[in-house]
Amino acid sequence: MTLFPPRLRKLTLTLHVTASVGWLGAVAAFLALAVAGLTSTSPQTVRGAYLAMDVVGWYVIVPFSVASLLTGLVQSLGTVWGLLRHYLVIAKLLITVIATLLLLVHMQPVGHLADAAARAALAGGELQGMRIQLVADAAAALLVLPAAAALSVFKPRGVTRYGRRRPREQIPQPR
Repeated sequence: MTLFPPRLRKLTLTLHVTASVGWLGAVAAFLALAVAGLTSTSPQTVRGAYLAMDVVGWYVIVPFSVASLLTGLVQSLGTVWGLLRHYLVIAKLLITVIATLLLLVHMQPVGHLADAAARAALAGGELQGMRIQLVADAAAALLVLPAAAALSVFKPRGVTRYGRRRPREQIPQPR
């Protein structure tokens, strides 16, 4: 793939940053709903929280995670950074792929809780372990996603073997 012209590079970067920030913000909202569902004594609040988590998960978080993955791939393939030239790009790719796969697995208990909440309000300790898991998973995501963002900002040095074989003038130096 050839390098993108400046306008296309900026467009793909904007799309990638928007998807990534949207993913992070949606996970924060999901965590708030998970905490409300776990701690509230109001059956209506608990029911609403788990139903909203299912909708936010499938219609906001999953699309943003996939968009972040795809735009990151396009961005890496169309810039001098490349997909396999720098360890930081590989690390971000692995973080994003693993986080997206875990998200898809994580949506199964969300759907189960939403179904249970739709049938009847979750009372007291009903499905307590699964409810705690949702809080812990969302909190973990709020630690992992900023780590990927930090890699983008700090750009630690480290060129792969493949990157060392490429001409030096094509490889940007971290600032």
